[in-house]
Amino acid sequence: MKNINGKTVLITGAAMGMGALHAHRALVEGAATLILWDINEQALEKTARELRELGATVHAQIVDVSDADAIAAAAQQVRDEIGTVHILINNAGIVRGNSYFWETPSAGDTTLTMAINAVAPMLITREFLPGMVATTEECRVINVASAAGLTANPRMAAYCGSKWAAVGWSDSVRLELEQAGHRHIKVTTVCPYYISTGMFDGARPAPLLPILEPQHVVDQAWKHSKAGSPFVILPRAVVLSEVVKGIVPTSVRDFLAGRVLGIHKTMDDFVGRR
Repeated sequence: MKNINGKTVLITGAAMGMGALHAHRALVEGAATLILWDINEQALEKTARELRELGATVHAQIVDVSDADAIAAAAQQVRDEIGTVHILINNAGIVRGNSYFWETPSAGDTTLTMAINAVAPMLITREFLPGMVATTEECRVINVASAAGLTANPRMAAYCGSKWAAVGWSDSVRLELEQAGHRHIKVTTVCPYYISTGMFDGARPAPLLPILEPQHVVDQAWKHSKAGSPFVILPRAVVLSEVVKGIVPTSVRDFLAGRVLGIHKTMDDFVGRR
């Protein structure tokens, strides 16, 4: 995909942080229509207004992506009023941390984490993928997962579980599209380390694992998605961790990550977005 001139882009979690950055990047890339989904009405209106002032055609919808019925209703409205979505960016996500799994305040936290981080991207993509399959235009799905979907870490068990689910599902859909011959649709799974959006406030960097700047993550996601790359893993040290996982015993890997590099302590002071 050399450019996205004339394309329709839908972004979830679009009101702030990386979602808003994705929207601005889509505008710069030449998108014809931006569809912004978020549950935060005030922030969504602010971002939509800023984009319109820059000349964008924006449709802002208040959508609770933890609610399957809300997803279905909003998606139907998009199909009826706008048409095919060419680029879908499943960006919405939440994180709960700084407690062991059995100390989690309520089961609701676990259910909500799974609903937003794992189930919502599946339901949303299912709504728009048939339209992508039906068109001959180049289409893209960007699923924002996490490095935590590749490597486990203490004090974020439900989050890791949700992102492992997202990674496995996302890459499976990529393979299904290839097998079915729909090569005009590419799925890119984005797996970054902690990002300085406020969502991971209090989380610590680790050797070889710096806190990432959100604009860098967005730029890399767009670059590799347009190229049709299956994965964006940031930083590259996360790839090294995956290699180590496959060649050394688990006890050795745990010792290196936990005792030597201190990775298992990175969520000890986590507070998240206030």
